Amino acid sequence: MKFNLIDKIESISDSRLVALKYVSLAEEYLADHFPTFPVLPGVLMLEAITQAAGWLLHRNHNFARSIAVLKEARNVKYGTFVAPGNCLRVEVDVIKLTEDGGSFKASATVNGQVAVSARVELAYVNVSAAQPELAEIDRRLAAHNRDRWNLLSQQMVQL
Repeated sequence: MKFNLIDKIESISDSRLVALKYVSLAEEYLADHFPTFPVLPGVLMLEAITQAAGWLLHRNHNFARSIAVLKEARNVKYGTFVAPGNCLRVEVDVIKLTEDGGSFKASATVNGQVAVSARVELAYVNVSAAQPELAEIDRRLAAHNRDRWNLLSQQMVQL
């Protein structure tokens, strides 16, 4: 199952993206993490950073590839808990972009307190690169990514 952990892109430039994740008690993973003290799992906070960096890759490469995937996470540091009702503000800055991915410095905060920070490296790929018969999958994923981008970036500020 894939979780969409970015609800809105607040602002973007070629080198920076700011996105929001609204945490709701209705999210299924909160039932088990933890039943009496529900909080957003740390791995999902890291995934929110990865997804935000992925959107920055897509935008900078004009959606040229179908998948942005986490290649490496370094210096991951967790701070405050993220509870239902909180808004996680994710800020991602480009360190370096290449045709095949990029590296980013990112942090996510709640009420001005750091929830997670990390440096992440993403690979930017097409599934058909390894299996040419999957070119149709790339086409469908690219179309889905553009549609989702349009939803996320409504009323976005261009920096």
